[in-house]
Amino acid sequence: MAGFIYAFNFQYERFIKDKPMIEKTVEISLPLLLPENQDACDHCVERLQTRLQAQRGILQTHLHLDHDPMDLCIHYDPNLISLAAVKRIAEEAGSELRNGYHHEQIPFSGLDSADSATMITKELENLEGMLHASVSYASGLVIVAFDTKILSLDSIKRTMRRLGARPVTQAMVKEEGEAHEHDHEHDHGSAPTFLPHWLQERWAMVLIGAGGIFLLVGWVGEQFLGLSANFALILFLLSYIASAYDIAHHAVPALLRGKFDTDVLMLAAALGAAFLGAWAEGAFLLFLFGLGHAGEHYALGRARNAINALGELMPKTARVRRGDQIMEEPVDQLIIGDMVVIRPGDRIPVDGVISLGESAVDQSPITGESVPVQKSIGDEVFTGTINQEAALEVKITRLAKDNTLSRVMKMVSEAQGQQSPTQQFTDRFTARFVPIVLVLVVLVAVIPPIVGWMPFSESFYRAMLLLVAASPCALAIGTPATVLAGIAQAARNGVLIKGGVHLENLGRLNAIAFDKTGTLTEGKFQVTDVIPFNGSKPDDVLRLAGAVEQQSSHPLALAIVRAAKERNLTLPLANGLENIPGRGVRSQVEGQPVWIGSLKLFEDKAGKVIDKTIQQTVTQLENTGRTTMTVSRDGMFLGVLGLSDVARPGVAAVLSRLRNLGVKHLIMLTGDNQKVAQQIAQEVGVTNIEADLLPEDKLGTIQRLQKEYGAVAMIGDGVNDAPALATATVGIAMGGAGTAVALETADVALMADDLGKLPFAVGLSRASRMIIKQNLAISLGVIALLIVTSVSGLVQLSWAVVAHEGSTILVVINALRLLRYQIRN
Repeated sequence: MAGFIYAFNFQYERFIKDKPMIEKTVEISLPLLLPENQDACDHCVERLQTRLQAQRGILQTHLHLDHDPMDLCIHYDPNLISLAAVKRIAEEAGSELRNGYHHEQIPFSGLDSADSATMITKELENLEGMLHASVSYASGLVIVAFDTKILSLDSIKRTMRRLGARPVTQAMVKEEGEAHEHDHEHDHGSAPTFLPHWLQERWAMVLIGAGGIFLLVGWVGEQFLGLSANFALILFLLSYIASAYDIAHHAVPALLRGKFDTDVLMLAAALGAAFLGAWAEGAFLLFLFGLGHAGEHYALGRARNAINALGELMPKTARVRRGDQIMEEPVDQLIIGDMVVIRPGDRIPVDGVISLGESAVDQSPITGESVPVQKSIGDEVFTGTINQEAALEVKITRLAKDNTLSRVMKMVSEAQGQQSPTQQFTDRFTARFVPIVLVLVVLVAVIPPIVGWMPFSESFYRAMLLLVAASPCALAIGTPATVLAGIAQAARNGVLIKGGVHLENLGRLNAIAFDKTGTLTEGKFQVTDVIPFNGSKPDDVLRLAGAVEQQSSHPLALAIVRAAKERNLTLPLANGLENIPGRGVRSQVEGQPVWIGSLKLFEDKAGKVIDKTIQQTVTQLENTGRTTMTVSRDGMFLGVLGLSDVARPGVAAVLSRLRNLGVKHLIMLTGDNQKVAQQIAQEVGVTNIEADLLPEDKLGTIQRLQKEYGAVAMIGDGVNDAPALATATVGIAMGGAGTAVALETADVALMADDLGKLPFAVGLSRASRMIIKQNLAISLGVIALLIVTSVSGLVQLSWAVVAHEGSTILVVINALRLLRYQIRN
């Protein structure tokens, strides 16, 4: 029964066709049905819900996003189906999905253009049993979801290999007693397997170098050294073969399948040049095209390495206490509850809680915090952070595959494979543009000779120029390279952006809504006033309130309990705590009902008439910025508590930087009254206040703000604010390193509990949007210029090639500027 939460929260009668129907609910932990290692994606969750709702007696299902872990709430009619049957059907449906559908991320190598990735995506999507396929050339990842009853992973990999993308697997092999990471499938390009290993690894560069040497010798020899035309032709032909070998390896199979990509266009242009006798120009085209691809691979490799470097933070072994001995064991073999000993200077190998010791921990690799954080017994530590001062003993709370660093690496990998809106636009544009270009090439080659404008040799040459000019290489690579670099730089600085769409959306924000408690403020309230009534004493009021509130984890409740303990008060036993959202709580102490909350609690729920003295006291406290809680026992008001929260240090400076970045509207959301909210607002510098909000009001408020301001972000703790985070244009969660729900529900997670990272994230996203626009302008501008000049005959083939390949390399280098982005103070 573990994992099941029986929530018979309500039982009521509805009348449908004059027949009474009783509705009950049961909440089932989603990871129990779709375990985390099965990547319970939206697609699988939707299928699970559809399957359940098709059962007679199950009325509806929905997710509780604000629960950790996430719950699936099932509404059912007990007259039609039993609770045991609901449980069994849910387990069977989850098991069917786990066994029937699989999600996989497959790193690959071997592609030399973004066009190839688009073509492979279409081929994979056409496989029977494939639910979803995405191939990212920039990140080197294939993400697939498929029906295992119809399609196998081996079949997918065979298809990838047939299309030129070689899956790359990593394995741990033992060599001389030490573990070494080894690539079983090296990226040897199209190198013949009979060549020595060192030559296979350098095959692409050897071919490009050989092509360049043959071209240079042939051209210099013919032009300046009196080399015969026939011998020069042989050198040009050798340059063709060397430079075109890798290109043809991908282009010819694609052409045979009826796919026209950039490689096909380049080969056609080179063959056209040879047909016209312009062997030198054709060889130069192929040489620069191959050299440009090599430059792309190098530049994109830098962006990928910035992300892959996260994996190097993961220690492979840990020193584990086994009885009286300390043994070194592989991290992936440890279990929850094991005790790990961490020496000063060691990188922490696990997620866990400190059980012995106190030390400063450098969390910058994970959270981006520049200052080490002091940690002691009971504090949480994360994999990849560095213990600085003293030895620690840490009790493991998450397995290696579930730790914070593993989750971050997995989500960053997923983010690499997601397309931004601009990238989707460029893909659609390219898919339509290439066929149009091919038609234009034919028209340019054929029509002028027919109407007598120019001889066929000249029109054909211009058609070949058009092939080169209109090839959209820069357009295809500019946006994904920018997204990859932006996500990498964010991850290196403690900000997890979960996809290109969120990177772009974060950069176009007009407004940001902040949850007040714990986001703009520290969330650590202090009891500042205890005002008794009706003959009570201050300690009596605080003792009674503490007895009730020690059953709650709300920040206000914790402050009351802390104040009672500071006065050394003995708290009586309370039972039956009931939370009244947005109003307060009620419970029983020594058999008497106790109500604690705002005045609205007593007016709306208890039906009490509030004494004017109490009303005046509450008003006076709230006018000074206090949050008030009124205490009643057995119908008698005993007193009023005043509590205050303080703004986070430096939050005013953070909001000022956001305004300087162009975010015009900074809205504070709070359940506090207007006057309390106003005091905090003046202190931190927000532009708008939304006060007196119930938890469910935040969702509606975000929807209204979106209509008013357009793109709106919501920032909160990722748990209580989950519905609002999901609805906002961009949901931003704080403290993602310690909160699984924050990582799962938010679009952007600030890994540290530090609002100071928000201006960096917004600034980086704005810079990313600017670079995306620049790359679009460069690529489209060069294409347009070359089309005009090629058709009109104003440029030679060699210059068209230089401009084409130069623009491709330029947009990638422009994107890589994001890897050096730091916000200006």
